[in-house]
Amino acid sequence: MPAISTKRLFTAGTVFNNKTITYENGKITAIEDFQGTPKYQNIAAPFFDTHINGGEKLYLTEQVSMEAIDDIFTASVKTGTFYVLPCVITSSPENILKGLAAIKEYMRLNPKSGVMGLHLEGPFLNPVKRGAHLAKYVRKPSNEELAGILAAGKGIIKLMTIAPEQFTDEQIKMIQAAEICISAGHSDATNVEANHAFDLGINLVTHLFNAMSGLHHRKPGLVGATLARKEVWAPIILDGKHCDFDAAKAAFNAKPDRLFIISDALFLGQKKVKFQWKEFDATLINGEYINSDGNLAGSAVSVGECIKNAVEQVDIPLEIAIDMATERPAKAIGLEKDICKVDVGYPAIFTSFNNDLNTFEVLNKA
Repeated sequence: MPAISTKRLFTAGTVFNNKTITYENGKITAIEDFQGTPKYQNIAAPFFDTHINGGEKLYLTEQVSMEAIDDIFTASVKTGTFYVLPCVITSSPENILKGLAAIKEYMRLNPKSGVMGLHLEGPFLNPVKRGAHLAKYVRKPSNEELAGILAAGKGIIKLMTIAPEQFTDEQIKMIQAAEICISAGHSDATNVEANHAFDLGINLVTHLFNAMSGLHHRKPGLVGATLARKEVWAPIILDGKHCDFDAAKAAFNAKPDRLFIISDALFLGQKKVKFQWKEFDATLINGEYINSDGNLAGSAVSVGECIKNAVEQVDIPLEIAIDMATERPAKAIGLEKDICKVDVGYPAIFTSFNNDLNTFEVLNKA
């Protein structure tokens, strides 16, 4: 049976030395000790980005098409990320439904791709914390529109970012009944409102620190509630732009087991310098996308680059940083039994990387 050998194998937050991984019919069949000189320096499970907006050239919300989805997937694979949740952000009802249909068709035609579904970020956000989302499309949910989205997105929407304070308990339960993971984000929730949402079963937030009520010692907000609740998962953009690395250190110290990495990339590869979609604009300046108001409009980093920053800037051990890009995001949205682990029975898909964390390559044996 075919096999690959590695000097170091990273999985489930642990590192193992000198291993060979045997696979057959696209599945891992055995992991054993290896004698000799391994072919690869480092092997891990494939990275998983649960929040990505565009590929190298196309922005999904603007061009809701299978071409844009494929651009996200292929651009991600170039950076070591195989699994993705392409993101459709706040837009018209018609655009959202078009995005759902495009993802559904792409997954049907490409069942072996790493596109695991859709991340719907908005439109039901708090306008105070809308960030770069267009104000004209931000709205409160009606039961009718919400039901229509849930029906069209059955089995497709894996993650939905909402401002929970804009919802009734009944509406939150509607989303949960559809087996969609809810993330609290673009929210101005008070500490009381945030904890109420967590008590209802929401256990994830969207890009910690960004577009959410901040931490004040008398008004802890959504940031404070997130850091205080051990069960809440917190994805973070480790580009040094969306949050200071010292803030990331504080978050890691508070939530060493529940922090994970996302890119929230507007585009990957830094090939797209200027972008305009309706009133949404972005220009690549010093490695970050800035809109005409001077605000952040999405990142320009890959998951791999965030891993490097986690290790070199946030002092996170490499095996933990890899876990933050593999099994943790899978656990956060309930896919850990299927992907993002190097173990018997899991897909024979891996990410190889060099010791300086500058080169990442997907090895697809599935």
